[in-house]
Amino acid sequence: MTTTTPPLLNPRVIALAHYAARAVLEQVLARHDMTFQQSVTLRLAAVADGPVEREHIVDGVVGSLKIDAAEARSVVDELLAAQLLAPEELSQVRITEAGRKLYDTTSAATAPLSARVYAGIPEEDLAVAGRVLTLITERANAELATLNG
Repeated sequence: MTTTTPPLLNPRVIALAHYAARAVLEQVLARHDMTFQQSVTLRLAAVADGPVEREHIVDGVVGSLKIDAAEARSVVDELLAAQLLAPEELSQVRITEAGRKLYDTTSAATAPLSARVYAGIPEEDLAVAGRVLTLITERANAELATLNG
């Protein structure tokens, strides 16, 4: 009987998990003619208590996806053109009724998939993984800031 030792957490393991989960999400989003970048951007408006400064959304997308601000602004423009976001006051945007419906629909469609992916993983393991991945994210962001600054 042969047993394999699970790999230690490393960049490849993290990347494989990320891209596998992202591929699942992108399959759902594609059914609604939505991209991953649009989903991340729309979420920032959906979870806000009201209108949000456009640049706050851009900064959130840049921070989450590690893309440049021009690309993030382009995604905001796509959501405005699709009437999923609407301009509000001078420099703010808000989620529209159509945007809220799409966000709720895609969230509902991905929830059971996520539940199956995480099913049976002990809460303690999820807590440890969450702490470790948060620390890795903080350190990688610090390295990125050093490289860019």
